[in-house]
Amino acid sequence: MTWSPVATVGRERGTRGRRAATTAALLAATVTAALAAGCTGGGAPGDDGRGTSRQSEPGTSPSATGSSVLAVKLDNAAAARPHTGVDAADVVYAEQVEGGLSRLMAVYATRLPKEVGPVRSARESDLELLRQFDRPILAFSGAQKKLLPLIDRAPLRAETPGSAPDAFFRGSGKPAPHNLYLRPERILPEAPGPAALTTGFRYGPAPAGGGTAATSQTVRYPAARFTFTWSDSRDRWLVGMDGAPATTADGTRMAAATVVVQYVKVRESAFRDFLGNNTPYTETVGSGKARVLRDGRAYDVNWKREDASDGTAFTTGDGMPVNFAKGQVWVVYAKAS
Repeated sequence: MTWSPVATVGRERGTRGRRAATTAALLAATVTAALAAGCTGGGAPGDDGRGTSRQSEPGTSPSATGSSVLAVKLDNAAAARPHTGVDAADVVYAEQVEGGLSRLMAVYATRLPKEVGPVRSARESDLELLRQFDRPILAFSGAQKKLLPLIDRAPLRAETPGSAPDAFFRGSGKPAPHNLYLRPERILPEAPGPAALTTGFRYGPAPAGGGTAATSQTVRYPAARFTFTWSDSRDRWLVGMDGAPATTADGTRMAAATVVVQYVKVRESAFRDFLGNNTPYTETVGSGKARVLRDGRAYDVNWKREDASDGTAFTTGDGMPVNFAKGQVWVVYAKAS
């Protein structure tokens, strides 16, 4: 509101007007904060990933330096497969959603594919997960109405078909809603580079004298499962989903250099889908156990993420950092027992 004093108005009346305006502004701010808080209900952790972002040094904001990663929320229903552009991601996260199904989030920093998809809706857990990056770009198809204000408050740049219509398109090979795709270069002109990957992951030699030989690992959700099978010829873990080989749209088998099965707390959120199924909330801040797969071996390790703005540290039993193999990393969140 612009304050335009009128010469014929007395000083006392002007003072009362300013006081009234100040009171109204404070009341509006209080009501807005209360409404935003009311969207989530109780039971959330103290820092649930929706706070303010880390402060940047003057002149080095992520938007100015182009250091923001691109995170794309991906459909993983059977009708959505095969995926497009997932093989170009630096990190692929897998989480449980409503009905015991799964969704993926692909994170891009070192290279951008021509197309990515199918793109689907965001979840509350995504906001906490993405706080480890500096002002990331989150591309998704939409979200529940009560979640949208939380996304607006989060320290990220949200991109949807509504905000960037020229970046999204519908493919012809699959039925809706499993046919929405993104052209990354329309929202991020170039890949930001590996420095944008503030995940806390370390890359290098495998832990000395540890681990056990492993040929496969399966993670089960109530209505979905992931299987990773070691391939000596490719020096990679081949990805399987729901009992079938996972491939990209061009027929290439999905494969990861490192797989992390991270055991976390999965609790109910304040949200439900249109069928009434509760949306699970995957807590990625905290500590616990994990299994790291690399080079045909499995390592049982510890993980810790003290704050939502931190990356996740993985250590051996004696506290030594665990290195990952160079290449794509899959992180599959499994419910801790």
